[in-house]
Amino acid sequence: MRAVLAAVVAVVLGLPAQAKIDIQEVTSPGGIDAWLVEEHSIPFVALELRFRGGASLDAPGKRGAINLMTGLLEEGAGEMDAQGFAVAAESLAANFRFDARNDAVSVSAKVLTENRDEAMALFRSALVAPRFDEDALERVRGQVLAGIASDAKDPQEISSDTFAHLAFGDHPYGTKLEGTADSVSALTRDDIVAAHSRVLARDRVYVSAVGDITAEELGVLLDDLLGDLPETGAPMPERIDYALPGGTTVVDFDTPQSVVTFGQRGLTRHDPDFFPAYVMTHILGGGGFSSRLMEEVREKRGLTYGIGVYLYPMDLSEMMLGYVSTANGRVAETLDLVKAEWRKLAETGVTEEELESAKTYLTGAYPLRFDGNGPIANILVGMQMDGLTPDYVTTRNDKIRAVTLDDIRRVAAELVDPEQLRFVVVGQPEGLDASN
Repeated sequence: MRAVLAAVVAVVLGLPAQAKIDIQEVTSPGGIDAWLVEEHSIPFVALELRFRGGASLDAPGKRGAINLMTGLLEEGAGEMDAQGFAVAAESLAANFRFDARNDAVSVSAKVLTENRDEAMALFRSALVAPRFDEDALERVRGQVLAGIASDAKDPQEISSDTFAHLAFGDHPYGTKLEGTADSVSALTRDDIVAAHSRVLARDRVYVSAVGDITAEELGVLLDDLLGDLPETGAPMPERIDYALPGGTTVVDFDTPQSVVTFGQRGLTRHDPDFFPAYVMTHILGGGGFSSRLMEEVREKRGLTYGIGVYLYPMDLSEMMLGYVSTANGRVAETLDLVKAEWRKLAETGVTEEELESAKTYLTGAYPLRFDGNGPIANILVGMQMDGLTPDYVTTRNDKIRAVTLDDIRRVAAELVDPEQLRFVVVGQPEGLDASN
């Protein structure tokens, strides 16, 4: 399998930077929609599935159930226990991945053409007939609990979790998708079975496939793979607006270096100003060593190893988030610099040189994301969830190039608000006034 994956990467990286990706829109006989990129030069296919709603669909009082359920999908299915499933997957050189996030449960498979039927039958059993054996449940529960305990001692996790809870309260976005030690410890097998039917349903699945498979073959495969899942799952949670006021929250933590999460409201993926905001944010804090914040905070003053800002549009809300860590004695200085750069951007926008440099980087880096069947399948299913059309692959860079200085000045003046910046500092910062 490693040799095949290496060959796939070699083929893709050998293509011109603007290589056209021919995306077919496929509907199975049973009505399941998918995007397909046929590539028959390598006997290998990558399949990517996303179930919208993800861990946000946990039932009330059952936080962590969908995350735990997802971790159990490859721990035995059908007639195979966990060890039998692992041995079967290895014998077929099949790679399966199961992952829970707040907005989606992601499921992927990478299989060789010669083993595709057998591998897909195994994959189907994990999706449709997971065993949820008690011994596997206790083992994976223990792993989740260990992760929760570790996160409770990690200042970065504490900072981001505190920020999320302040912003979203008891909404799923405001609580850890892994759950708490108490909520996870209380989950029963029945809770896990119920979690499975809440999220793994046909009415919320998005599919992409890349590799050695035809549209007709993919349609048959999808009906067999997903046809026995429930038709509908749990209702989606309500949207929640980000409304956290500006200020500073300090969480006392015994460490020589404070960790800071900061942010303000953002904008949706479909906002007409998304691309100007995207380019603007790259210039502010997303461009590595070339960003304004890296220049001011790290290069000129040596206050941190890294600082970044990014747009964070979710299904049910949106933020503009940043992160930085620095010595306790220099936190106040660092936050003042962040505020100053926020204010400068809001008042004066960016320069022509900064804009052209950002465009060059963002348009040049984009084709490099398509570096194999798996990454392409992942991108395509993400596009579907974002409501984009197949031609986005070829039009995305044009949208970047179309951004003007006036666009960014307008968006910066409307969106960027230093008075609404919220900082969550985890550590023992000196000389910092906290305001909740």
